[in-house]
Amino acid sequence: MTTARITIDRDFRVGDVPRRIFGSFVEHMGRCVYTGIYEPGHPQADERGFRRDVLELVKEMGPTIVRYPGGNFVSGYNWEDGVGPVDQRPTRIDGAWHTIETNAFGLHEFVDWAREADVEVMEAINLGTRGVDAARALVEYANHPGGTAWSDMRRANGAEDPFDIKVWCLGNELDGPWQIGHKTPDEYGRLAQEAGKAMKLVDPSIELVAVGSSNTGMPTFGAWEHAVLNHAYDEVDYISLHAYYQEHDGDAKSFLATATDMDYFIESVISTADAVAAQRKTKKRINLSFDEWNVWYQRGLDTDDQPHNVERSWRTHPRLIEDEYNVTDAVVVGTFLNSLLRHGDRVTIANQAQLVNVIAPIRSEEGGPAWRQSIFWPFARMSQLARGSILRTAVTSDKVDTAKYGDADVVDVSATWDEENGTVAFFLANRGLDERCDVSVKLGGFTASGISRAEVLTIPDGGTRLTTNTQDAQPVGLTPLEGVTADGSTLSLQLPALSWAVVVVDVTRA
Repeated sequence: MTTARITIDRDFRVGDVPRRIFGSFVEHMGRCVYTGIYEPGHPQADERGFRRDVLELVKEMGPTIVRYPGGNFVSGYNWEDGVGPVDQRPTRIDGAWHTIETNAFGLHEFVDWAREADVEVMEAINLGTRGVDAARALVEYANHPGGTAWSDMRRANGAEDPFDIKVWCLGNELDGPWQIGHKTPDEYGRLAQEAGKAMKLVDPSIELVAVGSSNTGMPTFGAWEHAVLNHAYDEVDYISLHAYYQEHDGDAKSFLATATDMDYFIESVISTADAVAAQRKTKKRINLSFDEWNVWYQRGLDTDDQPHNVERSWRTHPRLIEDEYNVTDAVVVGTFLNSLLRHGDRVTIANQAQLVNVIAPIRSEEGGPAWRQSIFWPFARMSQLARGSILRTAVTSDKVDTAKYGDADVVDVSATWDEENGTVAFFLANRGLDERCDVSVKLGGFTASGISRAEVLTIPDGGTRLTTNTQDAQPVGLTPLEGVTADGSTLSLQLPALSWAVVVVDVTRA
């Protein structure tokens, strides 16, 4: 058995839990929209074509903000194609994913769906093939009350009231050569500056996200952020980060430690943004929007589910990157959520990519059922229970020796204090593949009076670390974590090997 000691203190807080870090992402890619959230004619579809079974799972999972409509898709997208009478909308080629886009689902439909799902809209604009004029027109269409050409067009299209979209992404992954409209840092920085300025002239209340690096391995990482912010610092409110991780060659130990790379990514971007602030002698601080993150098994472009091998007939909503997630993936996703929460003073928006079918916590079948993947559970519980203040965690733990990241703590943890309800919530992962971990927690400034929740996700009976959920059976989920005790200022528990757990302690001030 391994061991870990954790210390928290009521007076050592990172900041308030930013509710927008529990965000998700809907892109016009694969089956995320069509046969995902939207499938007219499905037995569970409402009169607007929204799948009620998927909506119920979305509400259970609890995302707070959803980024739309892309992703790589947005860099070749004309937003005007997705508004107006559906039977008059054009059918277009989508070069990003080598598919046909019917535009049967667009901005109005997504805003209606978001209201039904009780999520905030985070809208991305096309700065790949388009620019300043289209950007400001879209803000006017979406947010201006009326009496102008674009706002009156929205009203004529059935939305009398403004959509009041507050968060806008200034393009997507334009540092990447794969992106339609790929740009140098200076080209993008100037465009983001001018587009952002024009958009805020239409609606000064909006918040803008500048494109950051697509991952830490990009050759321009660091230099990209510095150059972009040198141009657009005054106009933007956030810089974005994107990162996907997977298990390589059976190296589960390194895979389970990948949140350490997420920590590094976040802290590097914070440092770069603050260096630009110091250089500019400004007190304004740029926050981070980690608006794409997940486990994604990127198998290359020669497999059946990748766009470059899609039949030359150009299909609508083909199956693309529909990964099936196992127990190990769920534990890793839990550590990613911990990393985001621990940095919640600066990472104030985050979006798991994507919501349905495409590398997603929710799966659905055309004409068939919808179900929860293994990675659904850490997100759902943290969105539900991470409330109030983020507490700093000091960890002294046995180590896992990894080939890629060196020594990593066997236990990964984040914690929050909900002062209003008198609870402290712990979100813990045991990275150990084979051994249980004996965990003790010192509750500085608190007296524990009981345990109100203790649940764990681990290898199910008869399963392995590679066990997944399917439409026919969902063996991977949360079960009660037995043996958790709280005595005064000490919490004690045992984490099974390869597990993610949530423990909520009832507390009073010591």
